[in-house]
Amino acid sequence: MALQLSLSAPSSLRSQNSVPCLSSSSSSPSSSSISSSRWCSLGSKNVNLRASGSIGRGGNGVVVRCSVETTGIYTVGKVTEVDKDTFWPIVNSATDKTVVLDMYTQWCGPCKIIAPKFQELAEKYLDVVFLKLDCNQENKPLAKELGIRVVPTFKILKEGKIVKEVTGAKFDDLVLAIDTVRSG
Repeated sequence: MALQLSLSAPSSLRSQNSVPCLSSSSSSPSSSSISSSRWCSLGSKNVNLRASGSIGRGGNGVVVRCSVETTGIYTVGKVTEVDKDTFWPIVNSATDKTVVLDMYTQWCGPCKIIAPKFQELAEKYLDVVFLKLDCNQENKPLAKELGIRVVPTFKILKEGKIVKEVTGAKFDDLVLAIDTVRSG
């Protein structure tokens, strides 16, 4: 008996190397019922696979349809690049952690100068999630939603809410703001 998994996800999320996390339960040897909701790694994305269906005798198996939701992936000790689609899932997955967002542009001189210092902060504060958002045309709706006026702007979030903001490449002000949010 074979189990075929059909993902309703864009091909960019599919990976031949990923194996879905499914469990089956049955009291009868002739059929199995499957119901599962697990967090699995699929390619470079973290996804929530929800599956349900039944397996019976006499066929080549059953097709299990899954819903795929992108969740937040960030690396402790590094700055994670986000976009309009990945920002909120990452912030929501950080739960009680402090999140610091560097809002920058490719052409901004002060943004380029403070970027290595921002990376050093990510390496120092392992209990903080460090993100960066290129405020280009594609991410303009998110930048507008977050209320950006100048670059660089650093937004500090706690439990999904902006609690502090530092505008300009003011490293000492940024460190003070991070320390204040972490301790409060």
